[in-house]
Amino acid sequence: MRDAPGAAAGSGGIVAPADTGTGREARLAARSVTIGYDQRVISRDLSVAIPDGSFTVIVGPNACGKSTLLRALSRLLRPSGGEVILDGASIASYPAKEVARRLGLLPQTSIAPEGIRVADLVARGRYPHQKLLRQWSREDEAAVVAAMAATRVTPLSGRLVDELSGGQRQRVWVAMVLAQETPLLLLDEPTTFLDIAHQIELLELLRQLNRERGHTVVAVLHDLNHACRYASHIIAMREGAIVAEGAPSAIVNADLVEAVFGLPCMVIADPVSHTPLVIPRGTPVEQPD
Repeated sequence: MRDAPGAAAGSGGIVAPADTGTGREARLAARSVTIGYDQRVISRDLSVAIPDGSFTVIVGPNACGKSTLLRALSRLLRPSGGEVILDGASIASYPAKEVARRLGLLPQTSIAPEGIRVADLVARGRYPHQKLLRQWSREDEAAVVAAMAATRVTPLSGRLVDELSGGQRQRVWVAMVLAQETPLLLLDEPTTFLDIAHQIELLELLRQLNRERGHTVVAVLHDLNHACRYASHIIAMREGAIVAEGAPSAIVNADLVEAVFGLPCMVIADPVSHTPLVIPRGTPVEQPD
């Protein structure tokens, strides 16, 4: 756990594993990265290690750098300084297919090819496992079937993706990432477009993948209460910096929420999960006489 962002020197080639404070080496980490778009820097000299085997959720207000950090961790965004480490080496040193066999990504916005059907889109998650002399296999078929069943999109398998609702499409994209069968799963706002029932269903699925199958899951979420309930590790960001990180019960309190979000609140124990539950104070409502 930490209360403020720190920095660590980066280096090329094989590097020492990042310390997560849990006794487990971090497979994925950022070392003193500077990241942004064009000439605009979002985060400078930022270091973070994703605890291996965790369900890590990145939270913070809009435009604080959450998605930018996730894009850098997934190699979609190249840091202008520092480096991202994957399995002890710079992520930039791996061929794209090798990264895709280790790390699955659901970006914030995804565009499906026109006229593609659900089953065919999910099957594209198996591309990193294809080789010149090994094309489609029984293992590929089983992975696609299992991914569609887990996300409850099997009944949609023959439908055109263009015909689906926003929530249905989001579940299909998640199925494609699951079909990739990577030990690391990165998801940028995966509950977008989902109604509350399907949000909970998806978060339950991600927690199951983490706890029962050992996947390391990293997600950007806007709902702090969802983050507290499902995450084993939270990274709280503001203005491109990491303000605090650790277990939800260890770091989430009223002071942190006001410092990160500017929201006066009280934090109580969730009566169901016993995790922190944020109650905004808001403006008191006058009761009629």
